[in-house]
Amino acid sequence: MAVLGCFTTLGCSFSTPLPSRIELIQRVPYQLTTVQNHRIAYLDVGQGPPLILIHGFGGSMWQWEHQYSVLAHTHRVIILDLLGSGISDKPEDAYTPKRLVEFFRQFMDSLNIPQATLVGNSMGAGLAMAMALDYPERVQRLVLISGFPAHVQNSIASPHYKRFLYHRPPLWLAKLGNWMAGRRTTEHILKEIIYNSALISPTVIDRSFHNRQRGDFLAPLYSLMDNIKTWEGQYGNRLQKISHQVLLLWGDHDRVFPLEVGERVKDQLPHVEWHVIPEAGHLAQWEEPTLVNQFILSFLERES
Repeated sequence: MAVLGCFTTLGCSFSTPLPSRIELIQRVPYQLTTVQNHRIAYLDVGQGPPLILIHGFGGSMWQWEHQYSVLAHTHRVIILDLLGSGISDKPEDAYTPKRLVEFFRQFMDSLNIPQATLVGNSMGAGLAMAMALDYPERVQRLVLISGFPAHVQNSIASPHYKRFLYHRPPLWLAKLGNWMAGRRTTEHILKEIIYNSALISPTVIDRSFHNRQRGDFLAPLYSLMDNIKTWEGQYGNRLQKISHQVLLLWGDHDRVFPLEVGERVKDQLPHVEWHVIPEAGHLAQWEEPTLVNQFILSFLERES
């Protein structure tokens, strides 16, 4: 599934060829919608109260491959590739927190979803929390997995993410490195976010590597990192004002945001149910899906 990159103007993104299916456990057809004149890819399965699953920094839909079919038995499940990620468009723009929140609100509008439960992992949890603060009427409840701390920069423990935050090379050099050594880098990143390395099969590496080769993958990541302090100032200092019921899940071997970071997030949220996921890292929903799905379904049943 090769997608040609678009490195020129914003308008040319619509001519970029796309694959016909997303490589999850099974090949799953996806849909497209237009948000802010950009093409956004998403899955939409099941019927019932809407759940929107939001991936983290540098991620894509595949990180929820163990959730969508299970949750779709009782809910309408929407999983999107955020603007700048996966097979969605990657415009050359500032990926500020306010821009992402407004994008997400318009994404919900494009699917005629007035309110939904938001399920976010890592940075996706940060976006879900920001939506709850800026548009509380659009959020029914929150499920947060390994994120998002008020002081992100001081909370990161991963050596790779620290280097990317403080010592990343110029963008042109990073693009060259991604082209030349991207597969090795992909494997290294997966080993930092996934605790059980036995799960990192050649297929998983290959899928993640191809995700990093689609379009201008790195420029949005650079912009997101450049705006971390903005998120901290606009949203991180207001987490205690989130009035929604929250399910907070954290992997006990999270190498990106260690468990003590999760405990600090828990202490800031007024209405929170907290569970530690054993033998899991930063992608607890992918490493330990049976337990995570049980917690999510139980939470949704109690709060419905």
